[in-house]
Amino acid sequence: MVGRARHQASALSAGLRDLGAEVLEIPFIEIRKPRSYKALDAALKNLSHYDWLILTSVNGVDAMWERLRKLRLGGKAMRHLNVAAIGPATRQAIERHGVKVNVVPRVYVAESVVASLRRKVKGKRVLLARAKVARDVIPRELRRLGARVDVVEAYETVIPESSRRRLRTALKSQKGRPDWITFTSSSTVKNFVALLGESRGPGRPRHMGKETDRVRFASIGPITSSTLRELGLPVDLEAVEYTIPGLIKAMVRCRL
Repeated sequence: MVGRARHQASALSAGLRDLGAEVLEIPFIEIRKPRSYKALDAALKNLSHYDWLILTSVNGVDAMWERLRKLRLGGKAMRHLNVAAIGPATRQAIERHGVKVNVVPRVYVAESVVASLRRKVKGKRVLLARAKVARDVIPRELRRLGARVDVVEAYETVIPESSRRRLRTALKSQKGRPDWITFTSSSTVKNFVALLGESRGPGRPRHMGKETDRVRFASIGPITSSTLRELGLPVDLEAVEYTIPGLIKAMVRCRL
């Protein structure tokens, strides 16, 4: 089972199908435009005031460039910026727009973004464009390092209510029950639990009966794994490289 947002599921699904897996796509997450672009637009109109731009997802990249087009701001507005991307997919999305990425951490998590910028941001102004709800590691730690950080909402993630019945039906089905469920972010974990019913402490959500004991849970990385454990769910597999190709490789090593 692949639970990525509908428009992003294809890479993971295709990679698994190429290996002979039967893939069921039920999105646990939906990407929406923010209620207001006021803060993002104001920041984009004043890019000359910033030294660094940090983007932590492909969704953030797509949302930012959509607003740049709406505001008729060309690439010249970004030429002076140093740009940091959280991982290779985000870097590639940025570079498709002809913008150079200066920093990609070795480990694709927020803590590594901070470590990569540790000696570069003191006294600098930093723009972080991200989801409405996200971990505060980057802004908090960069401010401690002496940076002036503005955080703007580029998009928001919500629970796709249309997935609720499909998910419960699939997990209760003898024939359709998945062998693996893949999780590619903490948001997918939280929304998965919300779609099934709240989890209180150890143990699976109340809508997950004993028949799901044979279902295994695959995590893209340590932050996602931590969220699974916090919500009482197992981590049967964690990717070594925190990317979609890395997750697929890890599943291959487990023989799917």
